[in-house]
Amino acid sequence: MKRLFKVALVAVCMLFVGNFAKAQTKIGHINFTEIVRALPEFKTVASQIDIYQKQFIDQLTAMNTEYQNKGQAYQKNAASGSMTDAAKTAAQAELADIQKRMQDLQTSAQQQVDAKSNELYKPLADKAKAAISEVAKEKGYTYVLDSSQIQLLVSPEGDDLTAPVKAKLGLK
Repeated sequence: MKRLFKVALVAVCMLFVGNFAKAQTKIGHINFTEIVRALPEFKTVASQIDIYQKQFIDQLTAMNTEYQNKGQAYQKNAASGSMTDAAKTAAQAELADIQKRMQDLQTSAQQQVDAKSNELYKPLADKAKAAISEVAKEKGYTYVLDSSQIQLLVSPEGDDLTAPVKAKLGLK
């Protein structure tokens, strides 16, 4: 009885392995960055991000000018010997404070620009992903790799879905 059970178990396993081996996995690739950059909305989003980023650059430039001017004034007064120790300490503290505020602003600005970029690029990425999913389903692809993120050492021309996805989106 045990022997019959073992034989049946082996036969069932062979049946599943055979069916699994028959199932073909089709893998395609696409340059996702190229698709997103080709969308007509991309230029508008990029310019909005540039404008948003320029606000922070202008603030940092103004702070840097203030830092440079106060630093030059401090060096001039310290070299002439007209500053007391208390005045030197206060000027050094002020310069250190400006420098810290600049670093804090730079960190905060980078985080805000990144958040704004993610917010504005998300609809474009979603639109591209939807088109990729549709084309992959139509063409029977199980997986689609982003060739802009990984280097494909060998890839057949037929598995590149960039052109069909661009056509699906109405892009040239």
